Amino acid sequence: MRGHGITKTWGTTHALDGATFSIGRGVTGLLGSNGAGKTTLLGMVLGLHRADAGTLEVLGLDPASAGPEIRARIGYSPEHHMLPPDMRAHDLVRHIAEIHGLPKRAATTRASDALWQVGLGEERFRAIGTMSTGQRQRVKLAQALAHDPSLLLLDEPTDGLDPVQRDDMLALIRRIGTEFGIDVVLSSHLLEEVERICDGVVILGGGRVVASGRLEELRGDSTGVVAVVESDVEAVAAQLRDVGWDVEVEGTQIAVEVRGDVDLTLDAVRDAIANVGAPLRSLAPRRVSLEQIFLREAG
Repeated sequence: MRGHGITKTWGTTHALDGATFSIGRGVTGLLGSNGAGKTTLLGMVLGLHRADAGTLEVLGLDPASAGPEIRARIGYSPEHHMLPPDMRAHDLVRHIAEIHGLPKRAATTRASDALWQVGLGEERFRAIGTMSTGQRQRVKLAQALAHDPSLLLLDEPTDGLDPVQRDDMLALIRRIGTEFGIDVVLSSHLLEEVERICDGVVILGGGRVVASGRLEELRGDSTGVVAVVESDVEAVAAQLRDVGWDVEVEGTQIAVEVRGDVDLTLDAVRDAIANVGAPLRSLAPRRVSLEQIFLREAG
């Protein structure tokens, strides 16, 4: 999927203002604050809105002229929770699968399969109105999966979930994007969840794309080394400072700025820990966080 110079105005509001981006395979986070243009962009991907200017290509097609064909190959889970309360989960998922063109028998089978895949197999014949927020989010995910799409668009899929439900949902989305082989675009305003499960990111700010690409490329090279020890933190830090390393200590964590290259820094930190005899819990390079990227690019 790629867009170039996309502009979309609603009245006097510029939802998108010259947005240019490219989205590759895997799980991609569409990141931005509320009102940044994320939902507008998803609507354009689905062919529901036309750009005032610019070009957009989805699955090799232009949504403005091939909307129905694109929608047949996309699964969409909207942000809102307005599902019919008296309808059984299985009936809703089957109905959406039929809308996507599956014959009734195939839609019935796929509805059951999709609900099992999202962890609602035992609950699939319950009325949606009797389900928790977490279960309703899974129903929305199941209806987006039922017709075996090539691309999955998820608009704030963790909205309203408690921490445990949120962790489960993120793990499920990551599994869909890896084991199921379905590309996923995850719209969110939460940096941490995008960083946890996404391969790439498109960051929107003020209707513009302020950063776009694979996370590993945006993070760049390591900026330091972080070690976590169970004891003797200050002793390790002191030994490193004595030989000229810049060290920061926070709790049981020791952060050391890279000098020369990351391997040299790792060796120095490892040797200091060994000399002190401190029990080591973890030792790894430190990279730029998504929060730092967001703040740097969005100002």
